Amino acid sequence: MFEFAWPWLFALLPLPWLMRRLLPAADSGEAALQVSFLSDLEELSRRKARATLPSWRQQTPYVLLWLLLLTAAARPQWLGEPLPIAASGRDLLVAVDVSGSMDYPDMQWQGEDVTRLDLVKSLLGDFLEKREGDRVGLILFGSQAYLQAPLTFDRHTVHTWLDEARIGIAGKNTAIGDAIGLALKRLRQRPAQSRVLILITDGANNGGQIDPLTAARLAAEEGVKIYPIGIGADPQESSSKGMFTINPGVDLDEPALEEIAKITGGQYFRARDGGELATIKDTLDQLEPVAQQPTQARPAQSLYSWPLAAALLLSVLLVIRELWPNSPVQRWLSKERFLQQHPDWRARLKRLRLRRRR
Repeated sequence: MFEFAWPWLFALLPLPWLMRRLLPAADSGEAALQVSFLSDLEELSRRKARATLPSWRQQTPYVLLWLLLLTAAARPQWLGEPLPIAASGRDLLVAVDVSGSMDYPDMQWQGEDVTRLDLVKSLLGDFLEKREGDRVGLILFGSQAYLQAPLTFDRHTVHTWLDEARIGIAGKNTAIGDAIGLALKRLRQRPAQSRVLILITDGANNGGQIDPLTAARLAAEEGVKIYPIGIGADPQESSSKGMFTINPGVDLDEPALEEIAKITGGQYFRARDGGELATIKDTLDQLEPVAQQPTQARPAQSLYSWPLAAALLLSVLLVIRELWPNSPVQRWLSKERFLQQHPDWRARLKRLRLRRRR
């Protein structure tokens, strides 16, 4: 089916005529004879110029050119038959803690010490890339929670925004309840069977305005399933820096995270190193997609190039007519114009050709 994407652009068709009627005539800049009644002559010529427009034969190429440009700008396209698109998968939001403690390098991955956030970026980014068929989104939280990427099928962009996350970008504290509340706000408009939140943190809730368990109960009422992941080494694997002893896992509130998972019907995971986080990623990958309402799409083939090419060709012919009046094109146009004005000469030329052939 043929249609114009922007048909309202054809309302601009009378624009050149309106501009000619409303705008004052252009000054040629040539020297003129100074006479006392010059103003009267100017007024008379202005009235005549406005009253008489060029003949329709002279205006036809420019009207056609303007019509071709409007046709191209209106985006003509050919729409094919509607094709069903199977929409399956989940609406999956990932909330990542970017508080100061996530910068601690107590995680092991491929034989090297890496920070908690770097490990999350490495493994979770690949997890998001492989969630084909899912809408994925990203929340970063610290003292406050921010939606970094809304739910989208563009998993690569979400992966890029996760890689660009920086420690302390959302504050130094940990607002787990606010992160759940923001995720609930974004997921409540989606089908109830597909609402999933993966919550990654290494601490306890010490910021924000919403209690995590209260937010979890609200999420359970809306059918949002939460999978908390506690990240960080065990407390006994502490290390010393200077005269202070740092206990990497002492701040993690595992009972609260387990309760959040229990309330919402999810599952709590504990990641003490890169291997365990990779196993958790594989477990989450086993989530079966939930069928959603299928959608339809109509393939569209753009056709604007044809009227645009015709307008370009017509413009070239008009330029040739102005710049090279003795060119073959101009002679042909002049001949056609003469024959249109004197139809009797067309018959004479025809008889003359017949005589030459004999």
